[in-house]
Amino acid sequence: MRSRTETDIAPTGRRQQAATGLFLTAAIFAAWLALHLYGMFGFVLSWSSLPLALILAVLLCWLSVGMFIASHDAMHGSLVPGGGAINDWVGGFLLFVYAGFGWKRMRAAHFAHHTAPGTAGDPDFSVDHPTRFWPWYAVFLRRYFGWQSIAFVGTVVTVYWLVAGVPVVNIVILYGLPAIASSLQLFYFGTYRPHRHDADGFSDRHNARSDDLGTLASLASCFHFGYHHEHHRAPHIPWWGLPAARRALIERDRLQETRP
Repeated sequence: MRSRTETDIAPTGRRQQAATGLFLTAAIFAAWLALHLYGMFGFVLSWSSLPLALILAVLLCWLSVGMFIASHDAMHGSLVPGGGAINDWVGGFLLFVYAGFGWKRMRAAHFAHHTAPGTAGDPDFSVDHPTRFWPWYAVFLRRYFGWQSIAFVGTVVTVYWLVAGVPVVNIVILYGLPAIASSLQLFYFGTYRPHRHDADGFSDRHNARSDDLGTLASLASCFHFGYHHEHHRAPHIPWWGLPAARRALIERDRLQETRP
């Protein structure tokens, strides 16, 4: 199953989009892996090195978000347009490394989200808590972080601690903390802010809104996933193409509004 666009915005040439997407994905994963291995096996944590440890934790959190967003592009086939199994392999690998997630289950849930966003049929949405962050986040965790994820994380921690001898404090600050923080970051910018209910409502059936952030702030916040209305309107656009898509959609809507 692959998502369909509802706009007439032409996607980047397939080869160029695939090359750019794979390069950025490889860069994100390589940076995450290098910092992760350094944090586990090379970094000596002490009171004097704690500030650096926190900087590493922030970077690992952000790069973890990037891995998830890249896997999200793979779900939509926008990582490698027409790539078929390549999207499945890359997306499945990244989701497994991220938190032991199963590819087919996560992809099916995400397409269900796009089918009925912000409704009872949306697995990302909390009908009982449409305006409350923490209760909604708790529902979100229960739905996605199941026994498979718990077993995966538990295995990684056990191997690092009891087999490889990694200090517990390194595991907590440079593995556990970035993982938890990245789930909060993804939920806040990619689910709660775009789909929460408020007095202003939504502009269309996508039940989504976008953050009014500049390009750099949007990249830092959640790899442009805060441009969420644009993503729902044009799910074939990869994360790195969302700023241009947002500008194009805003201009197109403006022109339509000014027509007699």
